[in-house]
Amino acid sequence: MDRLAALTAFAAVAEAGSFAAAARRLGRSTSRLSRQVAELEAALGIRLLHRTTRALTLTEAGRSYHEQVARILAELEAADLSVGRLQAAPRGRLRVAAPMSFGVLHLAPALPAFLERYPEIDLDMAMNDRFVDLVEEGFDLAVRIGRLAESSLIARRLAPLRRVLCASPAFLAAYGTPRTPDDLARLPCLGYSNLSPQEDWSFVDPASGRPWPVRIKARLRVNNGDALRLAALAGVGLAPLPSFLVGPDLAAGTLVSLLDPYLRQEGAIHAVYPPARPLSPKVRAFVDFLAERFGPRPYWEPPSFES
Repeated sequence: MDRLAALTAFAAVAEAGSFAAAARRLGRSTSRLSRQVAELEAALGIRLLHRTTRALTLTEAGRSYHEQVARILAELEAADLSVGRLQAAPRGRLRVAAPMSFGVLHLAPALPAFLERYPEIDLDMAMNDRFVDLVEEGFDLAVRIGRLAESSLIARRLAPLRRVLCASPAFLAAYGTPRTPDDLARLPCLGYSNLSPQEDWSFVDPASGRPWPVRIKARLRVNNGDALRLAALAGVGLAPLPSFLVGPDLAAGTLVSLLDPYLRQEGAIHAVYPPARPLSPKVRAFVDFLAERFGPRPYWEPPSFES
């Protein structure tokens, strides 16, 4: 048994969720991948996959083994890169998925500089707020905002994500400034309808660190951050929004940040991509470019925010 080929086959099947999808990714036959995984299971003396006519899932042992195998294969790739075997010029078509608001505001202005730096890359970017399956839909990578769900994807942090509860000065003049999260229960709020439950906002007690949930009255719910920003600017209500969306408004004073000590700052802006071996130079180039452009102190953060 070719152990490395078997490990590569198992990792590909685990990440793709089917032998057929893994075979397409590796350019091997489905029967060959099935035989290699079966040989690996026989050598280990354990079952790594549950196989049925409808689904293919990892066993508990398979999940644990896959985590270790993915790390080993990634280290092998890094070793190859370190000796220059895979330092080919980035080229080819790069398919990227990105959320709409962040994509329009911050990715789109960056694309001309990226394409100028890498003239042999053709970029195909899909901007929407739908969660995409990178493997099944054929994307090379995605930019994702917030906390990452557990998955086999490789994640590279591009920038911090700072959430801000904000309102217009006119709104605060009319309704008063909230001093604690409990004050929000009496104020008109703006809800992001992609979150659930829609009427509960989560804060944290800065003294004890305990969660401080608040049931709010959402006068308006929208599944788009740009629409919530416009409503907040118009004085319709209070809105929790990311600083990459409202940083200039906060700097200009057209929006005011509220209850900062009570906000739980979780997650970040990441690039995620399947753990392919070897990692494509075009994917590495794009991820490095975005990390360089945004960084730990992104340009959209207002000067009043601490590092």
